[in-house]
Amino acid sequence: MPWSNQSGGGGSGGGGPWGPRNQGPWGQGPQRNQGGPPDLEDLLRRGQERLKRLFAGGPGGGPSGRTVLFAALGVLALWLMTGFYTVKPNEVGINLVFGRYVGKTGEGLNYNFPWPIGQVLRPNVTARNTIEIGVRSSDLSRSRIQQRQVAEESMMLTGDENIVDIDFSVQWQINPARAQDYVFNLQNPDGTIRVVAESAMREVVGRRNIQAILTTDRSAIQQEVRQLMQETLNSYGAGVEIILVNLQRVDPPAQVIDAFRDVQAARQDQDRMRNEAETYASRIVPEARGRAISVVQQAEGYRERAENEAQGEAARFLSIYESYRQAPAIIRERMYLETMENVLKDADKTILDARTAQGVVPFLPLERLRGQGPAGARRAAAPAAAAPAAGRSSAAGEASR
Repeated sequence: MPWSNQSGGGGSGGGGPWGPRNQGPWGQGPQRNQGGPPDLEDLLRRGQERLKRLFAGGPGGGPSGRTVLFAALGVLALWLMTGFYTVKPNEVGINLVFGRYVGKTGEGLNYNFPWPIGQVLRPNVTARNTIEIGVRSSDLSRSRIQQRQVAEESMMLTGDENIVDIDFSVQWQINPARAQDYVFNLQNPDGTIRVVAESAMREVVGRRNIQAILTTDRSAIQQEVRQLMQETLNSYGAGVEIILVNLQRVDPPAQVIDAFRDVQAARQDQDRMRNEAETYASRIVPEARGRAISVVQQAEGYRERAENEAQGEAARFLSIYESYRQAPAIIRERMYLETMENVLKDADKTILDARTAQGVVPFLPLERLRGQGPAGARRAAAPAAAAPAAGRSSAAGEASR
């Protein structure tokens, strides 16, 4: 090589650049030209010599075993260092060794065997994914979204053998505790979840009547579908968590929607009239019950009063009977007088003496006496009043005439 040639021509006083005045790296060192830059050829030759000494081996000039070992160890160290990896807060590290699952790691700096021995999968476990069933949405622009109906997914049969058109969406995410199941057990996550969601919705809708589906059971349907989907996916070992099921549109088929709205309006009128009737019943029934209670109470009061009066009359009769047994004549006289008093107390009476009745009766103006005032009646009745009182039977006979 020209760099190892220490002899040769080239000027007086020593041949070549490494003459007596310019020794090589194994001599006194290169002599710099006064005031000039270092010799580039000298530098290159010194580097080459060092490399030769480093890789100087056997007779064939190959590298030594020690050098190869150091080089291999260096390459191995570099390869092992490539096994460090970082897991983000929204990820879970799935560690594989020769394609077999060996564990998972959380966020931060972690280590696994480098490729091709080891492999790390880092699924995003916090991202929420949305699947639409019965409709497909596409963004035309920031303010416009176009929707395309998928009738084969949205048409469902209800429990009362009606057809309902349902569009709904499902939000799901990877379960952080079962991320390895999601990685290994689901080949097509969106397709699997879509089929499970449609099947669960058809099952829940098939247990209800169309009226309840359209009006009151929307919340219950969403909850039941979410729970049924979660149970089904857990049985598959899918490693998926269902976050939300949202009913976007629940309508009868477009071909009969007008007729169905008429039926809905009629049912609303029916409900309104039923509510009015129930309101009237709630007002009138208590009033009728109050009146019935009042009548019953009055009847009970009358019964008690009648019983008490009857018992009093019976007691009075028994007491009179006991007195009558002791003095019959006196009791008969008293009863007669009391009876006549009750009978004649409101009638006009003229009392005449039976001994003088034959001379007085033809000339007594009874009709005029009844029409006069108290003073005239007293003057007309004065002659009769002056006579002695007649017997009981005669007075009674004259009063009756």
